[in-house]
Amino acid sequence: MGKPTQLLAFALILGLTGCAHNMGERVSDTPTLPQTWTAKDIVAWQAVRLPGKQSTEFVLKQHTSREVVQAKAQSSASMLRRNLRIEPDKLGTLEFSWHVPALIAGADVGLRESDDSPARLVLAFDGDRANFSPKNAMLNELSLALMGEPMPYATLMYIWCNKRPVGTVVQNPRTDRVRKLVVASGPHHLNQWLRFERDVRADFELAFGEAPGALLGIGVMTDSDNTQSNAVAWYGDIALR
Repeated sequence: MGKPTQLLAFALILGLTGCAHNMGERVSDTPTLPQTWTAKDIVAWQAVRLPGKQSTEFVLKQHTSREVVQAKAQSSASMLRRNLRIEPDKLGTLEFSWHVPALIAGADVGLRESDDSPARLVLAFDGDRANFSPKNAMLNELSLALMGEPMPYATLMYIWCNKRPVGTVVQNPRTDRVRKLVVASGPHHLNQWLRFERDVRADFELAFGEAPGALLGIGVMTDSDNTQSNAVAWYGDIALR
């Protein structure tokens, strides 16, 4: 792929935009809060695939006496996502849980060549795209021209990082419009269910230094394509309060 195509592919997978006619029916609504998505709901979300990459396998499984989504990455990267719209004044608490048996050896979410994580919860936001840098403006124009929709103004990821302390914000090496917040780190708490309650507004302000726009999408992602390795994670229910 040439550079523009690579940049667009990156915007598609990490920006939660996608091609509806290739990936199934697009779901976009304004849910009444509180809203809970079970594992059965999540596994039916839209599959977002990265051109030129193998797709991570997402299946419904029983794990520790509960029904969950198993993500199995084999040198692959993709996500399950749901489009929605929640206005900024409605943003509250995000609740989610995951279980990771092992870290990805050699992964470093701060480096382009090794940016993999066994578990990610991804949020996409609206905002004033007039503030985009020239590079991000190009990505946005590519998305508009080829997909008929802009890329999100900002993408916030909750991630498991190999070494950075919990609470660290990591800017994506490809674009500053994707930022990652470490909520689990290192080998501590492997092989156990971790449950998180996050203040979406506070986390966005921490990561981007500004107030969030409307929440446009939510997704789960497990990727091991950059390190050419294997990764497994299990995801439980997701709720917005």
